[in-house]
Amino acid sequence: MLPEDVTGEELDADARRGLRSLPKDLAGRVARHLVMAGRLAEDDPELAYRHARAARRLASRVGIVREAAGIAAYHAGEWSEALAELRAARRLGAGDDSYLPVMVDCERGLGRPERALDLVKSPEAERLDPMSRIELRIVESGVRRDLGQYDAAVVALQIPELRDRRLRPWSARLFYAYADALAEAGRAEEAIEWFARAAAADRDGETDAAERYAELDGLHIVDTEEETDAEPEVEAADADAETEVEAEVEPEVEVEAEVEVEAEVEAEPEPAAPTDIAFKAASPEETTTPDENLPQAPMVFLEPEQPQAERPVEGFTDDASVDESSEEDRPGREE
Repeated sequence: MLPEDVTGEELDADARRGLRSLPKDLAGRVARHLVMAGRLAEDDPELAYRHARAARRLASRVGIVREAAGIAAYHAGEWSEALAELRAARRLGAGDDSYLPVMVDCERGLGRPERALDLVKSPEAERLDPMSRIELRIVESGVRRDLGQYDAAVVALQIPELRDRRLRPWSARLFYAYADALAEAGRAEEAIEWFARAAAADRDGETDAAERYAELDGLHIVDTEEETDAEPEVEAADADAETEVEAEVEPEVEVEAEVEVEAEVEAEPEPAAPTDIAFKAASPEETTTPDENLPQAPMVFLEPEQPQAERPVEGFTDDASVDESSEEDRPGREE
């Protein structure tokens, strides 16, 4: 039942000091059971509770053992046993006031809200450290809601730590409890704001503040881890789909290309056949009619110069003889 690698030395120093009243061998066995109860408290609370009960059977008069048994019973949902063990631990001087919130929650689990509120108002509550005091307020808010006192549940959490601008170890749980109380009171808008603050403060993911915020705000949260695992399958499916689409599209593309080529060929002018050439009749020449009002000059024809050896042709008069005769005929010229 006990793993061989668990020696009992893993127990903290204060707990080991509480076992000094036991024989060494017995103290070692009890310590090993207590170590296992602490390890399994969250993953397997039922098995953790069995280890704590085994330690209790071996050392029922040791306060630290009864305290561990009470905490293990609480995680396992055994409210009555948890309450009895924690009370016994306090009588034996082992339990302190820090377990008061657990005892109040046990009373609540047993359906006794009045007794739970009595513990909240007890003198022991005044001696709690800040962490335990806030836990007590959170439990009290739950008790008020069980009684239908929704506004009182909200007021119970309106403490100075709620407005602390610095992140504290209790910030996430306090913000979440306050948002939950607001939602139960019908104040959804304020609840959305405080769930968002709780999600921002909950860096370890201990609460479902992000999911509650998305639920109230109408958002959808995608699990990135699942998406990462599904990426290879999606990529393979996408590749197959692209192949099929390409197979379907390529013929169409080829047809479209052929149509475009044909259109381009049709657009180019074809060479005309010789018989298709059309001949046009020549346009009549435009003749200009001389203006009758213009004076008509005599037409003079010039002959080309002839060599001296050539004689003038009959019917024509030489220019020199014409000039001489004309000079002789001019009057007033003396010989």
